[in-house]
Amino acid sequence: MSPRRLLPALGLAALTAAGFAAVRPWEVDASGLRDRIGREFSAYGLVLAAEGPARIRFLPLPRLSFERADLSDSAGTPLAAGGRLSIVLDPLPLLTGRVAVGSVVLDGARISLAAGTGDGRWTPALHALSARLRDGGAHHPQRIALNNAHLVRDGADGPATEAEDLDLDLAWPAWARSVTGSAALTWRGQRTRIAFDDLRPAVLAAGGETPFSVSLASPQGNLRAEGTARFTDRLKLAGRGRAETPSLPRALAWLGRDAALLPLAGRFTLEGRFETDGAAVMLPQVRVGVGDNVLDGAGQASLATPRAAVQATLAADSLNLAPLLGQILGILGADGDAAPRIALGPITGGDLDLRLSAAAARIGPVQAEDVAASLLVRDGAVEAALNRGSVQGGTVKGRITLNASGIHGSETEVKAQGSFDQVDLGSLLIDLGAARWVLGPSQGHFTLESSGRDAAELAAHADGRATLTIERGAIVGLDLADVIQRHGGVAAGALARRNGRTAFERASLSLRFADGIGEIADGRLQAATLSANLRGHLSLPERSFRARAELNPRAETARPGPLFDLSGPWDAVAVRAARADEAGPALPPRAARVDGFPSLPSLILPAPARAYAP
Repeated sequence: MSPRRLLPALGLAALTAAGFAAVRPWEVDASGLRDRIGREFSAYGLVLAAEGPARIRFLPLPRLSFERADLSDSAGTPLAAGGRLSIVLDPLPLLTGRVAVGSVVLDGARISLAAGTGDGRWTPALHALSARLRDGGAHHPQRIALNNAHLVRDGADGPATEAEDLDLDLAWPAWARSVTGSAALTWRGQRTRIAFDDLRPAVLAAGGETPFSVSLASPQGNLRAEGTARFTDRLKLAGRGRAETPSLPRALAWLGRDAALLPLAGRFTLEGRFETDGAAVMLPQVRVGVGDNVLDGAGQASLATPRAAVQATLAADSLNLAPLLGQILGILGADGDAAPRIALGPITGGDLDLRLSAAAARIGPVQAEDVAASLLVRDGAVEAALNRGSVQGGTVKGRITLNASGIHGSETEVKAQGSFDQVDLGSLLIDLGAARWVLGPSQGHFTLESSGRDAAELAAHADGRATLTIERGAIVGLDLADVIQRHGGVAAGALARRNGRTAFERASLSLRFADGIGEIADGRLQAATLSANLRGHLSLPERSFRARAELNPRAETARPGPLFDLSGPWDAVAVRAARADEAGPALPPRAARVDGFPSLPSLILPAPARAYAP
């Protein structure tokens, strides 16, 4: 080969060998390089400890790697341990003989978090970074990445894994003012992805406002938010966002938090403006979706502890509270044969102060209008109030409080009171699924107190009063004047045809309850041609009714009218004619066992007795 061809060939071979050598990693003494890199980390309050030899390669960019590296703060507190550390050196400072970190990649490390809210383990490093940025430090790592990392929280019982398989990538190019990042991690068995953009660390470190946008996606729900961020003594955010979850109880359990009425919640959405100041969240304009209900208003929350505290004022055009009522009846054992214990703990896991209003609301089968209500939940206590509501042309008000009592809250104290005025009773009976057997505007009130471990004990310990008055009404389906003329008999087919009618001036009923037994202290009906009296008892534990009804004509010369005894369970009351010399109804015995409360329509006197009862 001629020299003219040999020299280029040798040059090409040398260049190839040099390139191969530059690309191939080389083992070098780690001590000197570790000290040089360690000084770069110390500027951020971090202490680097590396074991074993270091490997370095020069192409495509100078890269230095340590097989095992540990990071700690200046006091020796572990921050990250056991990871493989790869550092890409910034090539421009190398030309002047200075070592500068361009990017950092940590694989398989164990990242230690704070043991509690007061233990800011990474706080010194963040403060050092903020100080470096405030002092005009232009150089910073352009990329920080974690691969297959594990987050652990050190506590009194040892380290507990918080997240696994964490992949984090933060990009902050030298020519850009903002940071973009993404992360994927397994949090309590659920793979979660997070992404954010537009955040400007230099502005944030200087105490100024920086834009941001963030999104989170997991099987438990999604979150999107954008706005501005500021950091003074604590982080403050403001902007708009939307959060949604198919199941609020599962989502909060996944986050390790609790909230009031949690077992009653389901599909949940939250959308609107927000402002945060540390652990305090203000919602000056928010739209809340719970199931099929949509409410607008404002609120605030405190998330400083696992027990969240929420205050809100919400309004809706229309509310459907039937599913919520069904869940409550299920907890009380009112919709089945079982009577489970009433435990306030699961529904008082957080503090709640809620003011609620609706133009129309459906409460079970009842339609209400112009509703104003409130709900107050504290540890072991619930207070619900219907401050105003219009039902069938009348006004309804009520309040109920539940308080845990007994050893370890094993019992529940119940206090309830309510009133109604000018309610069309006939239309209300139709809403409740019962026959429209009585007409007229009704008014009344009730008070009730009880305590017990389950619905059966609450029924057995009930004390209180209840009154009902109907002015200028009518009994539909039976003519009581005709019954008097027939000496207690009913015309054949009259009950089936329901063509009878008894108009009355006033009907009243007064009940006094003691230990679950209600005494009919005053039951009267005044009509133009007759009057009627009702005396007897009803038993909440037995769900039974025993009473005597007496019909009398209003004429002074008329002889006494017929007597009727009514007795039996609420859903099958038997009516029979009685003689004046027979003893009246006796006090029913207390039941040894109760299978739960009846459904609301069955509390109305059933069909066999409606034709006779005043």
